[in-house]
Amino acid sequence: MNDITDTTLEDAALAFAALGSEQRLGVLRALVRAGPDGLSIGELGQATGISGSTLTHHVKFLTHAGLLRQVKKGRSIICAAVAYDTVQKLSEFLLSECCADAPEHSHQNHGSKDE
Repeated sequence: MNDITDTTLEDAALAFAALGSEQRLGVLRALVRAGPDGLSIGELGQATGISGSTLTHHVKFLTHAGLLRQVKKGRSIICAAVAYDTVQKLSEFLLSECCADAPEHSHQNHGSKDE
């Protein structure tokens, strides 16, 4: 399970690239804070201070990376973070091989165990 495939690397790189912008990170953070019901585009703009085509661009980028979803409800478009699992997987991706190349004594505080 700790083998990292090219697909996993591609997915992780896409997600990290999406989070590589302060504004996109702010958008995701606002949606995570809002919970699973998400925010309308207008509410998201108010929460982040980003509006118009700039917000649309960032939402599109985050959607493509699988970090949020958009749902049309009536006349509104609701954005919601789907990042909970993705962020967890990104953390696991980064930490899965923590200290793998370090001397054995470095593993003591990281919960790693030899099999």
